Amino acid sequence: MVDLSVKIGDITLQNPITPASGAFSWEYNDVIDLNRLGGLVAKTICREPRLGNPTPRMAETEAGIIQSIGLPGKGIEYFVDHIVPEYAKFTPPLIVSVNSDNIADFAALAEELSIPDVDVIEANISCPTRNQTGGNFAMHEDYTRDCIKAIRAKTNKPLWVKLSPNAGDIVSIAKAAEDAGADCLVIANTFLSLKIRTDNFRPALGNKFGGLVSPALKPIVLRMVYQCAKAVKIPIIGIGGVTKAEDVVEYMLAGASAVGIGYAGFRNPTALITIIDDLEAWCNERGIKKVSELIGAVKDDDMELDPLVAASHGV
Repeated sequence: MVDLSVKIGDITLQNPITPASGAFSWEYNDVIDLNRLGGLVAKTICREPRLGNPTPRMAETEAGIIQSIGLPGKGIEYFVDHIVPEYAKFTPPLIVSVNSDNIADFAALAEELSIPDVDVIEANISCPTRNQTGGNFAMHEDYTRDCIKAIRAKTNKPLWVKLSPNAGDIVSIAKAAEDAGADCLVIANTFLSLKIRTDNFRPALGNKFGGLVSPALKPIVLRMVYQCAKAVKIPIIGIGGVTKAEDVVEYMLAGASAVGIGYAGFRNPTALITIIDDLEAWCNERGIKKVSELIGAVKDDDMELDPLVAASHGV
C-alpha cells in the first residue's frame, strides 16, 4: 500500500491532488467523491459582489482555452454564510483563495476568513484578468513582500501565495513571498494571452486579454517550479498542464509537494480521481512506498544549474 500523503507546512493532504482555484466547486460531488481529494480549493473571492468580466469569457485554442472570467461572486458575507458550510461537509482541508486590488483589504479578508472551517488562506496576488499587465502584486518583489507581510500580520492560518508566470523573475518573487511569511507557494496562475477572431478582426474575449490554460504549458511551469524549489525552503504546489499521473510525478521530482488541476477537470471532472488512482498504481509498480519520497528527487547533481555559467562553457 502506497502512502500518498504529503505535508504542506502544518497541513497534511491525504494525496497530492487538489483542484485549481476557479476550476472547482463543491457541486463536483455529484460526479466524484470529493472526500478522495487531497484538498478542496474554493474559487477566488473578493469582498464585494462582482459581476465579472464582459462576455465572451472563454475562447478555445488549438491546445487549451483562454478564459477571462473576472472573479465573479457574491462577496465575502455570502461566501462565509453559504459556501463555507457546503465545503465543511467534506473531510479534505478547505483552501480559500482571496483577491483584492489593495493591500489593506487583502489583509482584512484574510482576517475575516480566519474561521474554524477554513483551513488555509490562499492569497491570489496574481490574477491576470483583473489587471491587464498580467498580474497584480505578484509582478513585483516589493509589492509581493508588502502584501504578504500585511496578510501575515492579520491571520494565523497557513498562508499560501499564488504567483504569476507573467513576472519577469518569478524566483525573486518567490523569495519575497517566503521572506514576508508565506507558508507555501502556488506556482502558477494563468498566462496572459490574446486571441483575435479572423471573421470580424476583433479580440475573441470581451476583456480582450485572458489567461491561457493548456497542457502545453506544463514544461514552462515545471521549469519555474524547479527554479523556485532550488531557491526557497517552503513547500510548492505546481499548477499548469497536469493531465495524467506522470505529470504529477514530474512536478514532484522538480520540487513540488502537490499539484493543482484545472484544465483536465474542465475537460473531464472525473480526471482528478483517475489521476489519484493512476498515481498510486505508478508508485506500486516501482516499489515506491511513500509518494513524498519523490519531492525534489530529480537526479541533477552532476549538471550545471546556472544557465549563465553553462553558456560560458561554449560548445
